[in-house]
Amino acid sequence: MTESSDACVNSNSLDGIRVLDLSRILAGPTATQLFGDLGADILKIEHPKLGDDTRGWGPPFATDSDGNETSESAYYLCVNRNKRSVAIDISKQEGQTLVKKLLANCDVLVENFKVGSLEKYGLDYQSLKTEFPELIYCSITGYGQTGKNAAKPGYDALAQAAGGIMSITGEPAGFPMKVGVGIADIMCGMYAAVAMLAALRHRDRTKCGQHIDVSLLDTQLAWLANAGSYFLTSGNEPPRFGNAHPNIAPYKTYEVSDGYMVLGVGNDRQFVDFCMFAGIENIAKDTRFNTNANRIRNREALEVLLEPILMEKTRQQWMHGLEPLKVPCGPVNSIGEALTNEHAIERNIISNIPYLHNESGVFSFVSNPLKFSKTPPKYRYAPPILGEQTADILKEFLDIEEPQLSKLRDEQIIK
Repeated sequence: MTESSDACVNSNSLDGIRVLDLSRILAGPTATQLFGDLGADILKIEHPKLGDDTRGWGPPFATDSDGNETSESAYYLCVNRNKRSVAIDISKQEGQTLVKKLLANCDVLVENFKVGSLEKYGLDYQSLKTEFPELIYCSITGYGQTGKNAAKPGYDALAQAAGGIMSITGEPAGFPMKVGVGIADIMCGMYAAVAMLAALRHRDRTKCGQHIDVSLLDTQLAWLANAGSYFLTSGNEPPRFGNAHPNIAPYKTYEVSDGYMVLGVGNDRQFVDFCMFAGIENIAKDTRFNTNANRIRNREALEVLLEPILMEKTRQQWMHGLEPLKVPCGPVNSIGEALTNEHAIERNIISNIPYLHNESGVFSFVSNPLKFSKTPPKYRYAPPILGEQTADILKEFLDIEEPQLSKLRDEQIIK
């Protein structure tokens, strides 16, 4: 089959897909931002006065052209690019009518209200599915649409705690520790995005929409990965190893003379090469440490020997010596180091687009990590201010002109 190069390149993967986004905070916005990066049109519906809760989750906040703090926090900015903000009060009948009219132009609805909360507005799936039979309706909650905890609100930290990940995170003798970002929310958003893509594929074949039920707790349990399998296979709780690997040694974070470094010895050959470079060939020959199984059995004794040796060199000296030997190692970077090192720059990890509401006139963000040969992510919109595109979208889809827009503003139905 011969491809048309123009047709293949001059489009986005999700061109033509439109999402009505009733979600806020992190999980839902993560899913819809990913769709937006891939070309979908995201209509972010927000309360005219309150907006997305995360707008106020700072400092830090973006600054305006005069250097004053805006209402857009760094937290909000991280997951709301490529969206258009429509400020509509869905608690009012007129607002519900506007949303339903907009929905007639959409393929997907994403919401993260508590179970049953949208019924009183006529915006739940059961109320909409007859009028919109091809609609993909994705509900994101803390505990799912069913089960004894379904009515409880969902929070990332609670999902990490209840979902087991905290029990295996942190130092062995320390407190259980959550991950440093809202990873339960983020992973839930990623699962939701995959589910929406699958449902769209099904709709395209069958003309049938469906309801997607995705929860923080369910997805947290799903990505326990080998830790979940450990329990199901053995019946035992996985132990907590801090920054060490449960099945490989030495494979952990070590303090070196100028900071911290991860050493990831994955096999016996690498261990011998590490010891040769470190000048401790005798340790490689010691029968307590000559195989990975023996190193695991004698982990504490091995660490006592290695920790002072690792302190003798800098991160760069260790990497310079070990990388040619194909012994995995690398620095523990700060956020700044991670985002600005040479490799990150070569991979274009930071992107910039014009931003009229910022003192610098530029919005900088961490790029979408997906690399496509023909339909790469595109960045069309910086994260919107509250209600920034309300008038434009109501004119574009509903043919509402200024006199009626003014009336809706006066009645505080829109902003």
